[in-house]
Amino acid sequence: MAQESMRLVCHPIAAHGGRLLRQYTREGQGAKKDMSPPLEWYGVPEGTRSLALVVQDIDAPDPERPVVPWTHWVVANIPPDTKGLPEGFSGKEGAAGREYGGVQEGVNDWKQPGWRGPVPESRGHRIQFKLYALDDVVQLGNKVTKDKLMEAIEGHVLGEAELIAVF
Repeated sequence: MAQESMRLVCHPIAAHGGRLLRQYTREGQGAKKDMSPPLEWYGVPEGTRSLALVVQDIDAPDPERPVVPWTHWVVANIPPDTKGLPEGFSGKEGAAGREYGGVQEGVNDWKQPGWRGPVPESRGHRIQFKLYALDDVVQLGNKVTKDKLMEAIEGHVLGEAELIAVF
């Protein structure tokens, strides 16, 4: 039997026609604001030693160029037997940190650690969630960034899954 290809799913996004809900953005209300969305994945390749996640606005404008990806979230060293990350995972040090031992959240393009959702001015943009299955655990030091992660995973990717949401 052929191995299923990797899939990345966010049920709230799927249930709303591929749209990123307000609670996952900077325009949410109170405690339901700027929460990291719940993610599930399937079909992780055999031999995977860790997973990594990069979330970017792939339609972000740049005055110097037409478009440049804007990083919303970087997560490294997710244990390979993990089936997903719950809603509001980002920034949870205590119980979630112990349950997902070794996970490192990186710095986004706002120079803040963890998830930061899109802002109202960025409507109509595609938000790309990209999950990587790796044949090793990456050594990134204390400050994890998208650039450091992408350099570290080069030549170590066993599989990828992508989810696109629209804000």
